[in-house]
Amino acid sequence: MATFLIGLVILIGGGALYGTLCERVFGPDDRETPAYSKQDGVDFVPMATWKNCLINLLNIAGTGPILGPIQGILFGPIALLTIPIGNVLGGSFHDYFCGMICTREGGLQMPDMIRKFTNKGVYAVYNVFVSVLLLLVGAVFVYTPGDIAATQLFGFSGLATDPKTWVIYAVIFIYYLIATVFPIDKIIGRVYPIFGIILVFSAIGIFAAIVFKGLPVVNIWDNWTTSQFDYAAYFKAGHFVPIFFVTVACGILSGFHSTQTALIGRTIKTEHEGHMTFYNMMMCEGFIAMCWAAGTMAMIQVTAAKGGIDFKMNPATGVMSYFQMVGGKEVAITATSVVGVICKYCLGPVGGMIALIGVIILPITSGDTALRALRLSLADTFKMDQSTNGKRFALAIPIYALTMGILVWAKFDANGFAILWRYFAWSNQTMALFALCSITVWMIANGKKAFIWMPIIPLVWYTIVCVSYICNAQIGFNLPWNVSYIISGVAAVLLIVLSIRGGNKRLAASHELNK
Repeated sequence: MATFLIGLVILIGGGALYGTLCERVFGPDDRETPAYSKQDGVDFVPMATWKNCLINLLNIAGTGPILGPIQGILFGPIALLTIPIGNVLGGSFHDYFCGMICTREGGLQMPDMIRKFTNKGVYAVYNVFVSVLLLLVGAVFVYTPGDIAATQLFGFSGLATDPKTWVIYAVIFIYYLIATVFPIDKIIGRVYPIFGIILVFSAIGIFAAIVFKGLPVVNIWDNWTTSQFDYAAYFKAGHFVPIFFVTVACGILSGFHSTQTALIGRTIKTEHEGHMTFYNMMMCEGFIAMCWAAGTMAMIQVTAAKGGIDFKMNPATGVMSYFQMVGGKEVAITATSVVGVICKYCLGPVGGMIALIGVIILPITSGDTALRALRLSLADTFKMDQSTNGKRFALAIPIYALTMGILVWAKFDANGFAILWRYFAWSNQTMALFALCSITVWMIANGKKAFIWMPIIPLVWYTIVCVSYICNAQIGFNLPWNVSYIISGVAAVLLIVLSIRGGNKRLAASHELNK
């Protein structure tokens, strides 16, 4: 329990201090924002701060800060400290500067920001990368909430052969299409505040149960080898770096967030709102991740026999699985089903159902804006007019056809979703490297070279994480760990050198223009 509370102090106190530093370094002022200078009633629309905050929070908070921590807490109580530290120094910093730079540069989308602060080659790679990632996000965030709704809300099988599964998917797709095409303040701005209340209720409910019910949470100074689960053995065997940081992506640092903060950069009324809208909302996601991580650990310590869960070898499959007590027997369940156990144990039948609905909503409210961001990025890249519903539909339809194709493959292939999720998690983190390099260049070009250590810290760490992971992974190059770590270290140094060189070139070019 004490480690969990220390982590919250790091998140809140550290976030307050570092967030203030980020704001001072960027230097928001009173210039007119794109919401006014480019107001079009569709994407460039001034909206209230509280709406922007809730929309941004729900845009970035998909199943990542829930399913990621459910798996990541198996590495032990160290997760309750690494989540807030990484969130403050990495994720919140990343979200703030991406959102603020895109706002100041006229409401740029991330591909245009990458093009402006890197070069054509990097821009071309990023454009392909972000398009694939956003398609994967769209598919994952139809699959996940659809299955949770089918199996835990309606009691269906959730199988690919069950027509009811596809009816649920179809309803989610229809909502996505509406939210992707119609003006942001007409759909998203009206619905999201309601979803936001449910999201906050879910996280606070789990937090209250942990604190006031005294649920058992292992401290970092305790013996990690408990009678319920051997966290120490899992930590030693699991390659904490990089596996943990890929697994708990969205609670610490997520490249996907940059595509969403860029959207909000077109609706904030003043740059001074950026601290609350971008930095603090990522801190909220860190809080959500910490609550689900601690909640999962508490359920493991409670055990399945007493209403919690067990994590052990499944004799039927030979792999480690979660187990829940059903009808007096232990039954293997998926990580998504763990969500239901935590909700009902912590909040009771009614509160648990409300929280479960919130968990279903979370990925839906990220999937719609992911596909919206993809439409806007493609439109900006190819200079496509999006002024009418017909033109927006014409671009949205092929995007949805591709998303549906990925979903169908993942659903019918036995290992489809596992492969889909691994590529999604890795590409999500890797995309942040593009943004962190661009932020470094922007800082140098704007006379803030003394502070480039701020983006370089997460840039180095996540280059090691992403490169070592893909070098070792079977879905990557399947190299030994020692070779993978060496390659990742070289890649980190290379990115630092290239980013600093690019920033110096831009700074020198601006000096020439001012002569």
